[in-house]
Amino acid sequence: MKVALFIPCYVDQFYPQVGIATLQLLEKLGVQADFPKQQTCCGQPMANSGCEQDAIPVYYNFVDTFDGYEYVVGPAGSCVYHVRKHFDIIEQTPAVQHVRANTYELFDFILNILGISEIPGSFPHKVGLHLSCHGQRGLHQANESEMTPVRDGQLKRLLSGMQGLELTELDRNDECCGFGGTFCVSEAGISARMGQDRVADHVRNGTRVLTGGDMSCLMHLEGIVRRAKLPIKVMHAAEILNGAIL
Repeated sequence: MKVALFIPCYVDQFYPQVGIATLQLLEKLGVQADFPKQQTCCGQPMANSGCEQDAIPVYYNFVDTFDGYEYVVGPAGSCVYHVRKHFDIIEQTPAVQHVRANTYELFDFILNILGISEIPGSFPHKVGLHLSCHGQRGLHQANESEMTPVRDGQLKRLLSGMQGLELTELDRNDECCGFGGTFCVSEAGISARMGQDRVADHVRNGTRVLTGGDMSCLMHLEGIVRRAKLPIKVMHAAEILNGAIL
């Protein structure tokens, strides 16, 4: 299995430990992943700002970088969703189609490609799970509350199997955090208030470690946690699973 590791630009710049944890977790699960050094941003920030035509050269660079791999794996649902759904504006060559179809979010890859549904390990903390909008509603990695009252999802299943880990039962488990990429700049007040509401839900229900599969959302929530000096640690789920695995 020839696998490439795709690390989003904000993870590379601000949270390199998440990229390292992702690589180490894959290695512990038997996957030797390459890290192509010519990789850059997937183009999502430009597209979200209304400059998608300017992102086209970035799209082609992504395809050229990862075309030679069987799978492309990244620890970010929003970036993976962008590759899968928004690279449709460029010519659909065999290479483009291959990369779009075989770019996977980390936990989707673990569950559905590797076929691993339980990761042995211990993490004795009360953990609040944040579901990113792109991962949940775009990639369908978790149930949506408007469709069913059953709360289930890929990452919830992986975390639930860990010894000592207690998942927080949130009042509104799949509400947007308000980050939204450039939305947090263009609509800063609304974005901040939405984030404050999400954090308040975790505080109210006893979360001690706040996690998720999208570091962009967690970055937004972590800023609110730090400013309020709350006793909550924010970690990407790859860090939890990699650190706890036996």
